[in-house]
Formats: sequence, structure tokens, C-alpha cells
Amino acid sequence: MEKLTIRLNSVKDTYYGFVAAVLTYVKKKPARQKKVEAFMANHPEALTADILDFISSQDDFFDDAAYDHAEVS
Repeated sequence: MEKLTIRLNSVKDTYYGFVAAVLTYVKKKPARQKKVEAFMANHPEALTADILDFISSQDDFFDDAAYDHAEVS
């Protein structure tokens, strides 16, 4: 996780909320970290928006959403 944190902090337009959000996302499922790291390795010039767009396009992105587990009236 330390290497990913360093890499996230090295993104050209990084900011605290971005790093915190990505780390929160990958900590929930170990396979997510590998996917994010692979994306970043294949796109070394990716900006925060590119990385967040990649993450939000993952099939499991909404698995952690509060409304996903909420009962609909």
C-alpha cells in the first residue's frame, strides 16, 4: 500500500481527497489495488480525473455505495 500511496501522491495534479478516496476504494478489496496499479503503470501521465474515471468504470465501483444496501420504499 505504501508504494501506491507514493505513486498517488506523485500524480501531476494530486490532492489529498484524491489520494484518500483511491486508498479507501482499494482497501475494500485487494484485487482493486492491482487493477489501479496496472492502470497507472500503463498510463504514467494519467491525471487524477483519468484515474478516477477508470475507477468509476469498474464493475464493482458501486458495491460500496450506501444506497446500494438501503431498502427502497
